[in-house]
Amino acid sequence: MSESESDSQQSPRAPQAPRAPGARQSRLSRRQRARAVRGGQYAVLLVVVLVVALAADWGEIRRAFFDVEVAKAQFPDIITTALVNTVVYTLLGFGFGLALGLMLALMRLSKVPPYRWLAVAYIEFFRGVPALLVFIALGFGVPLAFQMSLNQYVTVMLALGLVGAAYMAETIRAGILAVPKGQTEAARSLGMSQGRAMVSIVIPQALRIVLPPLTNELILLTKDSSLVYLLGLSLSQYELAKFGRDALNQNRSLTPILIAGLCYLVITLPLGHLVRRLEARTSKAR
Repeated sequence: MSESESDSQQSPRAPQAPRAPGARQSRLSRRQRARAVRGGQYAVLLVVVLVVALAADWGEIRRAFFDVEVAKAQFPDIITTALVNTVVYTLLGFGFGLALGLMLALMRLSKVPPYRWLAVAYIEFFRGVPALLVFIALGFGVPLAFQMSLNQYVTVMLALGLVGAAYMAETIRAGILAVPKGQTEAARSLGMSQGRAMVSIVIPQALRIVLPPLTNELILLTKDSSLVYLLGLSLSQYELAKFGRDALNQNRSLTPILIAGLCYLVITLPLGHLVRRLEARTSKAR
């Protein structure tokens, strides 16, 4: 061993400079930074809420949105007439749209090209046309062109159903394609025809699969039923949007619109909860 090597091994190490207290904590961890950012966001939100609360004219807001006397005047008609009619219109449109959508889905899956072409043309047309135009066409165009008068409920059923069927057809078609082919093969091996296997085996399973999106479509039709006001309804045929609009014109207050919106939520919130339950059950089953 050389002298230089022995000296280097025996020489003591240079003392390190002492760390300043708290130097290890000078850098925040990722979780601490996230907490700090979240705390800053909460602080900004709190400041905005306080500014709005202090600057708002609560007396004017109460008069415009929460007029108790105007609210009392809406009951019970907004429930017994408007809410009931909204539910009836929605169910009529959904029932017709579901039947037509199922037929269109089968046409889209057919091996006959003209059936597929007709189904594709229908679906693309009614998915691209606003529901407002469909209501105008059936409520005013058809009676003028053919010199005929349609019942109000029939008009609503056709208008909502024709639009809803275009969306439900694609949903049902996706559900049918999601059913394993082994189900059909097993049914055919038992002697069932193709049509019988489709009706008895495939379609029930497909409807079970697409039940959550079909419930979403029911929610959309509930909101689209507000377009019924275009048809010139009588008092006994008012739905929520028409009822709230007329009450707004009479009272010069937004309270009726707020109540009508709450009535829509009475319908849509339980349906939304049902959709989440169905989706969770479907995922668990899979």
